[in-house]
Amino acid sequence: MTAIQSVVDRVTSWQDGAEEGVVADELRKGAAEVGVDLSDDEIRRLADAIEDRHAAISAAEVLG
Repeated sequence: MTAIQSVVDRVTSWQDGAEEGVVADELRKGAAEVGVDLSDDEIRRLADAIEDRHAAISAAEVLG
């Protein structure tokens, strides 16, 4: 979960103003870079949380 949180933090830091779909794409790329498999549903939930909150999120809370 630490690796996923670091990816989420990185994507969250620059996501303001990103085009729709970019956040999800960057989450996929980041997860692949750290060797973690996330389902499409997990990517969608994380991307939605990042786009909706515009603030730091907890990957563990979002993914439950």
